[in-house]
Amino acid sequence: MTTKDEGRTTKDEGRKTNEDLVAQANALRAALRAREPREVAFNAGVEFDAGVLRFKFYGEPYRVTLPDWEVIAEATNKVCNPYYAAMFLYYLHTADGTPRSGKWISFRELPDGMFYHQAYQGYSGNRLVKAFGDRLDEFERAAQKLGGMKLALGDAAYAFDALPRVHVAAVYYLGDEDFPATANVLFDASSSHYAPTDVLASVGRALVDRLIRAASQK
Repeated sequence: MTTKDEGRTTKDEGRKTNEDLVAQANALRAALRAREPREVAFNAGVEFDAGVLRFKFYGEPYRVTLPDWEVIAEATNKVCNPYYAAMFLYYLHTADGTPRSGKWISFRELPDGMFYHQAYQGYSGNRLVKAFGDRLDEFERAAQKLGGMKLALGDAAYAFDALPRVHVAAVYYLGDEDFPATANVLFDASSSHYAPTDVLASVGRALVDRLIRAASQK
């Protein structure tokens, strides 16, 4: 996947170009057209009515129109860029209805996650520490602003509904005189039933983007 917010695309860990993402999205659309839309919607936990699937990504509404499987941001009523389109279509294509486990796992525990853990930590937990340092109150305010649910993990932790059935958590550990602050972005153990690992990396990264942006908005 590439990054970042709606409207612009830059290189990231996957080094995939816009052309790669467009090709992936088109292949996913072809596969989804062969499936029963109501089954896709049920497995993914999204609304389906009058040929439109509706869902939220970190609280932001999107819709997918059939039969073209075009992904549109409700806020702007514009077609999503290839990065977002591929991410959401992967979710719809992969979702199998597995219940939420209630167990949090690290990125390295996802399929093949060990190979990419260092890179993932660099643009997820490490970015949070760089942005917040030992200012735990700022991290908490940002998480609460995004609607995070407080968890009893670390020095502060919050859970978020990234997609209807993909749940992530940001966990923060304060530093001391011997060790610096650390942070991690975790996933519910069921997450691999809803997206490939590289797509989940993008989901985790999107949470970090939002937390940092929320902290900058006074």
